[in-house]
Amino acid sequence: MWPINDQPSGVLARPSVEGTDILSDVLRAVRLNAALFFLTDATTPWSARVPSGSTLTPVILPGAQHLISYHVVLSGRCWCRGPGGPALRLDAGDVIVIPHGDPYALSHPVDAACAWPSEEVVEFFHLMAKHELPFVVEEGGGGSDQVQVLCGFLGCDVRPFNPILSALPRVLRVPRVPDTHDRLDSLIEFAMAERREQRAGSDSVLLRIAELMFVEVVRRHLESLAPEQTGWLAGLRDPIVARALSLLHRQPARAWTLQMLADESAVSRSALAERFAHLVGVPPMHYLKQWRMQNAARMLRDGDAKIAAVAAAVGYESEAAFSRAFARMVGASPASWRKRR
Repeated sequence: MWPINDQPSGVLARPSVEGTDILSDVLRAVRLNAALFFLTDATTPWSARVPSGSTLTPVILPGAQHLISYHVVLSGRCWCRGPGGPALRLDAGDVIVIPHGDPYALSHPVDAACAWPSEEVVEFFHLMAKHELPFVVEEGGGGSDQVQVLCGFLGCDVRPFNPILSALPRVLRVPRVPDTHDRLDSLIEFAMAERREQRAGSDSVLLRIAELMFVEVVRRHLESLAPEQTGWLAGLRDPIVARALSLLHRQPARAWTLQMLADESAVSRSALAERFAHLVGVPPMHYLKQWRMQNAARMLRDGDAKIAAVAAAVGYESEAAFSRAFARMVGASPASWRKRR
């Protein structure tokens, strides 16, 4: 492993820059937005098939680039059959996240088949998105075993740059935390209370809870990463890399060099370059370029600023240089990107 500080000054690098919340910064930039949130109350035998994100996104959240889904088992047990690999058993308190839009199925028992034709499955999600179905969906064959599962579906941007998605596996199982009452439990209780009381604004409240629950699951996953784990999320908990990320996120338009970033991270240039690339997967200056392009894409999509102004806002001195860099990364000119969106 690398030393915390290999410079003679003896100053230890801080894990972040005051006032900079990197995870929140990225979640804002990629437009995390809840699309659906409901409870499945099922009895055995039971199976529910979820189509691919490319099929569901235009049905439940038109205009979103990507769809993430997750499920929290409140009681009972079930199995998740995802893309490749064996079925995963889920017990009460477990969370399963499907971050990359793959088709999958939940069932109990493990080999139960979904009786719904594909078109009826899609129509179910369409009606649920239109709030034409109840919050609680009752399914199954009436057997003695019961399972309750909270189901959340969220839209987000995936292009030009979403470091959270890139750091998550195709199927993520986050196990229950035994004998604790954590924030996820509190959010579940809040959601159940909203469902029971059905106060004004409950639909909006439930969707916001769906977003909060996903963020809490990501934080729980971050806290449980093995010491040898790499990826963007692993970089957040490393004090040197997290400080460098904080600096880049706080001042993305600054004319950074690797030496400047190393000086402010209190490590040598070589140590920062090696450590950052090992954990995050790309060199610091390449990460900065990706993050600038994500910010530029958001500004082009959400506002009417001239392209030259967007270029300056993300650290480019000329519109031409920015347009070339944007086209290389995104595959379209800034004007074309804005027009399509």
